[in-house]
Amino acid sequence: MGGYIANLIVGAVDSVSAALAGGLIAGTVAGAAQWLALRRLISWVWIAATSIGMIIGLVLGAPLVDYGIGRVDLMLMGAVTGLFVGGLQALVLTREGISGAAWWAVLSPPAWALAWLVSSYVISANIDERFTNFGASGCLVFALLTGLLLEGLFRRTETQAHTP
Repeated sequence: MGGYIANLIVGAVDSVSAALAGGLIAGTVAGAAQWLALRRLISWVWIAATSIGMIIGLVLGAPLVDYGIGRVDLMLMGAVTGLFVGGLQALVLTREGISGAAWWAVLSPPAWALAWLVSSYVISANIDERFTNFGASGCLVFALLTGLLLEGLFRRTETQAHTP
């Protein structure tokens, strides 16, 4: 949803300013949606971490691939974005006392890259619109992988809290 809104407002990610604005919009919407689902377990700082990570990731990742739309370009841009989003989100998880939060930082870049790879096969007809983030197909893959990881992290933390 955030990527769609960013695409409507900002358009193609074809410059640093578009990456910055698109990252802000997409990151804020995605972070808010994730936080709504996780708010019992993490603070609202998750929204800021996601937004800032998305901005940095896109501002660095998109020019790194010269705003390319090939599959390798999209995967690399996704990995860079995932590095910053996942890294900042992992700091929030650590702050919240979630055991093993470093795994979130480690596994986010490949999850972002894989989500872009999946989306590149599905949205190939309009991939030249240079979206801020992967489409719904990639989102499903990303949500499944990262949802399982979060479940494991939260369960591990809960188990450790109950162990004498």
